[in-house]
Amino acid sequence: EVERQTAVFEGNTVFKPAVVKSCDLRAGAAMVVAALAAKGKTTIEDIQYIERGYVNIVEKIRAVGGNIQKINFPDV
Repeated sequence: EVERQTAVFEGNTVFKPAVVKSCDLRAGAAMVVAALAAKGKTTIEDIQYIERGYVNIVEKIRAVGGNIQKINFPDV
């Protein structure tokens, strides 16, 4: 439902952990928020989009109590 400049969404309020792939900046940010709300471990791949748009996102999320960890894998 859209009212002027506000969108209202109704739906599931329980998020399950998963392995997901960030395909752009906004989708990646939404995945971070959903992962923080999920019970369990969510892995977000291809985070370069998120990091480009949100400087020091890991530190910022930790600063407000979020449990987040960045893992670097060697290039194959």
